[in-house]
Amino acid sequence: MTAKRIKDISGTGAWFVLSAALLTFMEVPWGFGGLAWFCLVPFILVCKPEAKLWRLVWVSYIVSSIYWLINLHWIGYVTVPGYVIFCLYLGLYWPILAVLVRHFRSRWSGLSLCIVVPFLFLGAEAWQGILITGFSWRLLGHSQYENLRLIQIADILGAAGVSLLVAMVNSLLAELIIEFRTGKLLRAVNFAKTIIAAAILLGVAIYGQYRLEEGSKFIESGPVLGSVQPNVPSNIKELADEGAPILNWLLGPSKACFDAGAKLVCWPETMVLATLNESFLDLCKADSDPKRFHEIICEHSKENKGYLIVGAHSTELEMKDGEWQIKNRSNSAFLYRPDGVQDEKVYNKIHLVPFGEYIPGKDTFVYKVFHLLSPYDYDYHLIKGQEYTVFSMEADGKQYHYGAMICYEDTDAEIIRKMAVDANSVKKIDWLINISNDGWYVDYKDGIVIPSGELSQRAAITVFRAVENRISIIRSVNTGISCLIDSTGRIRDGFLKGDLPFKAMAREGVEGWFVDKVSIDKRVTFFSRHGKVLDFCCAIGFCLVIMSVLIDMIVNVRHGGKDR
Repeated sequence: MTAKRIKDISGTGAWFVLSAALLTFMEVPWGFGGLAWFCLVPFILVCKPEAKLWRLVWVSYIVSSIYWLINLHWIGYVTVPGYVIFCLYLGLYWPILAVLVRHFRSRWSGLSLCIVVPFLFLGAEAWQGILITGFSWRLLGHSQYENLRLIQIADILGAAGVSLLVAMVNSLLAELIIEFRTGKLLRAVNFAKTIIAAAILLGVAIYGQYRLEEGSKFIESGPVLGSVQPNVPSNIKELADEGAPILNWLLGPSKACFDAGAKLVCWPETMVLATLNESFLDLCKADSDPKRFHEIICEHSKENKGYLIVGAHSTELEMKDGEWQIKNRSNSAFLYRPDGVQDEKVYNKIHLVPFGEYIPGKDTFVYKVFHLLSPYDYDYHLIKGQEYTVFSMEADGKQYHYGAMICYEDTDAEIIRKMAVDANSVKKIDWLINISNDGWYVDYKDGIVIPSGELSQRAAITVFRAVENRISIIRSVNTGISCLIDSTGRIRDGFLKGDLPFKAMAREGVEGWFVDKVSIDKRVTFFSRHGKVLDFCCAIGFCLVIMSVLIDMIVNVRHGGKDR
């Protein structure tokens, strides 16, 4: 390999590495959200028309894969093979984008980068949120979760609307740098582009301020809710003999929540190590763990005269060869009422995590291969729920309705939208509960839980679900972050009473509880009514551009051209 080629490759790699580094630090826990506004500039600049196509492809793929391997290292706590394969899959988006940006700059140089390039990046984000059940993580817009004025646009366009703004500014900066290099920076068209981009940002900020100020007309005070946060890493929680100690611990902070005035208290996902659905309990022996745990929880809710949301499993059995055998298992949220009775309504998780909660190809020959990517050494396979359950409760003489989402469902905008409104776009719940077990994504050394970036990033993502549907969300998360997010997307620091850290984003790797009064927003948003319109359009456009590039390459090859 010649010295010039090595220099060219290292130069190309340096630009991609710079973009990757900026993308890394724009997200929490680093929290340098301002980097998002120019993190893609090096990426766009290096994808120039004269760049060697295959060099762009393989260099960008290597850098992108390493980027994901670094930033999703916490998946490795669960499954190393699955972590590596998943990151290698995610790495594919950069080479595709590199080819598309290069193609656009070479074939459509007459069009402004600001017109097309932002939609290319949004198209990639959209497909990342669709394929393999979707993984809407580390999106450009997520970096702005603290910028309340800016993110209010999400009630129309979703989180993608914020990503679009960020990508637009990146594209404009890249274009101005290109114009500067060619001595054309002072052209009137560049001033026009800058003014238009500034006007769009100003308009979004004005809209956001308007939405924030009008909230007082539609937002009313709701009941006091409580959240319990254990701090148990999953390698400990999954031990069968930990079921009773964990349950006994949960009762303490739960009672503290009720004593502090909570009408409803939430426990995290699957923290009760038992199956709790009534049809299963009816077949259990009186001294079995499921029966005993159920009775303890019933007595707890009755004694404290409050509602209790509990995360556990539900199981459907069938008779085979004269014995009851497990047919289906679900990750569920159960409601226990103040009269000490389990409510007949149960929510079964709809968005399951591949390999973690279900293994593709259950009835095929590849199942055993896929099982190697699972964190379990036994057949742990869940079925997804079918109903967007609405729970009800009475407090302070009023009737309230609410929904529960489990674990990563807060990253799925469509599921949350369907929980928020019915088929007629009528709001059907007053708030949402997010119960989760992030104990999977922490390290554990010398008896101390060491949190990863996953915890804070999940909380930041949940912000957008609140804004999109104008709905408050209370989180109860094992190892953190448990907090209350209002309908403007504000993560509330502090609480009425509790012993968790005052700063919400500091509640990582600690145990405790808090209670606070939830706010109820009566507004029904455009996003709630119509969903991910922008994402859908960008996903379709992304595919059309790919087809256009492929056709152009085929034509070019047939005419003896070279595109290397």
